[in-house]
Amino acid sequence: MQQRIAVIGGTGPQGRGLAYRFALAGHDVTVGSRDEVRAKEKAAEIAERAGASVAGASNAAAAAEADVVLLAVPWDGHAELVGSLAGELAGKVVISCVNPLGFDERGPYGLTLQESAAEEAQRLVPEARVVGAFHHVAALSLWKTPKPLTHEDVLVCGDDAEATSLVQDLAVSVTGRRGIDAGALRLARQLEPLTAVLISMNKRYKTRSGVAITGIPADR
Repeated sequence: MQQRIAVIGGTGPQGRGLAYRFALAGHDVTVGSRDEVRAKEKAAEIAERAGASVAGASNAAAAAEADVVLLAVPWDGHAELVGSLAGELAGKVVISCVNPLGFDERGPYGLTLQESAAEEAQRLVPEARVVGAFHHVAALSLWKTPKPLTHEDVLVCGDDAEATSLVQDLAVSVTGRRGIDAGALRLARQLEPLTAVLISMNKRYKTRSGVAITGIPADR
């Protein structure tokens, strides 16, 4: 089913890549940004590559018109941004792929937090239906090829069964198959920092690794 999707942070690498994949799959995509001009420029770039119509708008305008809102924003300033969009996000399916990570001379690491980014978004906008997903898909992999990333799975966590199922279906746009229900939203506390492990392995082996789960039925 076609969805109206707003990608908040769509001018960044992860947001751009996911917006591209959703547009390729035939969804109605709007790129959101604090800078509306930049959003429209990035939307035009994505549209040309996808061969599909992609709109650009301010974050608030993009979220207001969407049924599904993807948060692909940096952890710094996350709470302020989500809080500022509370009215637009209320009642919507909100996908968080935000990863609270730190970096030092030893490499990436997951920040020690009392709640995940996804849980923070749910707390700030209790009327939203927040789902955690797309944390582990490399931005360059999303953008480099239109082919499905069949070597990996999208892990999805959420407390709303209908919203979680919808996001599992959206994962087909990326991997060519339905996402895996990984459990309750609180498990985003484990999924988000796992991204640091993948970044570390990618640097060591000079690749773009992903997460693949064995033993799950194909008709999930």
